Amino acid sequence: MYEEIISFISKNRVSTTEVADCLGKSGAIDSVIPLNKGLFAVGKVKYIYGHSESNWSIHEQARDVCDGDIVLIDGINVNNRALFGELVTKFLVLYKGAGALVALGNVRDANDIIKNRYPVWCYGVNPIGCFNENVKETETVLRIAKEHESFYNDSIAVCDDTGVVIIPQNCITNDFLIKLHKIEEQEDKWFECIDRFKWDTYETVCLKKYLK
Repeated sequence: MYEEIISFISKNRVSTTEVADCLGKSGAIDSVIPLNKGLFAVGKVKYIYGHSESNWSIHEQARDVCDGDIVLIDGINVNNRALFGELVTKFLVLYKGAGALVALGNVRDANDIIKNRYPVWCYGVNPIGCFNENVKETETVLRIAKEHESFYNDSIAVCDDTGVVIIPQNCITNDFLIKLHKIEEQEDKWFECIDRFKWDTYETVCLKKYLK
């Protein structure tokens, strides 16, 4: 079912807005925005993380990224330091084949990431990065990482100019695929109503005159 849902979203450029509507107006990762405009990505999520102001584990875990993965890079207790920059971005996108990088935190080298139009979504930017030190995880860090990995790993991420929406593992079903088909049909119908029939949005969205 993963392939069917990812393929449908990719071929039809189903937006994060539409996906969130299919999820009952939920699923968005708060505060995550695109660093480059006009990009679109969808794929299976690979969760990795940095912690305690160190990005050592990001470099270590990046080796396990597979072609097409949407790499979700978590920052646990990093105190707003950038999780990664151009080097990690280039390695993951060009050499590991990642479909996109989604940082739950800041990134740096924004000028180069923007110049090369790498598919990066993040909270923001900060020239101050994490330290490259092998810091042992505390029990708290391990607990948070385990909880986040359990939720994000093997979910599906959809990324566009509006942000990032996560389709949880328990929603990757044929029923959800049907919802995606229906919302695409609804969007087509709504635009036909205002463009062709010149109805207003109240008649179209609220009264749904096209059903009568």
